[in-house]
Amino acid sequence: MLNIIWPVFIIISFLYAIFNGRVAEVNNSIFESTKSAMELAISLLGTVCLWNGIMQIASRTKIIKHLTKILNPIMKRIFPDIKREDKVHKEITMNIIANIMGLGNAATPLGLKAMKSMQKQNKEKDKLSNSMAMFIVLNTASIQLIPTTVIAIRSSFNSSNPSAIMIPVWISTILAASTAILSAKFLMKRF
Repeated sequence: MLNIIWPVFIIISFLYAIFNGRVAEVNNSIFESTKSAMELAISLLGTVCLWNGIMQIASRTKIIKHLTKILNPIMKRIFPDIKREDKVHKEITMNIIANIMGLGNAATPLGLKAMKSMQKQNKEKDKLSNSMAMFIVLNTASIQLIPTTVIAIRSSFNSSNPSAIMIPVWISTILAASTAILSAKFLMKRF
């Protein structure tokens, strides 16, 4: 559907610019937006690389084991089907830790790996298991303590206080995750 909507918007925009004599403005905005997009991509790439590296180092240390112990009581309630000894448990925990640190882009490969492992254990291959559905819900809500991507974006746009959004992010992500988990648990019992 988006393959149709975006080209239509672009064509309408160009036609509007032609009929209103603003083609030069459209051309200028195209070059300015590509420049700012590249600057943003480069600054985000640096942040993602840094945190990916930190997560790789952390996965080889006892830090992840300690964080896993802290998360175990919560994980047991959220994912009752998954045993603590399973490889999936560690993959889910790593993904949640990456999300908590605000590393959505770094968490994506970990999440895909966890979903692949859960699918191997899934008895009904054409349906999501409850754990898989809960994992998707939890990833979408994504509790964040350090919203590094948003801070990096705000910093790249010369915000006077890029980290001023920390408390609102904490409140909104905790509320979103709590609501998502409760809704998913309720719906899992009904269906």
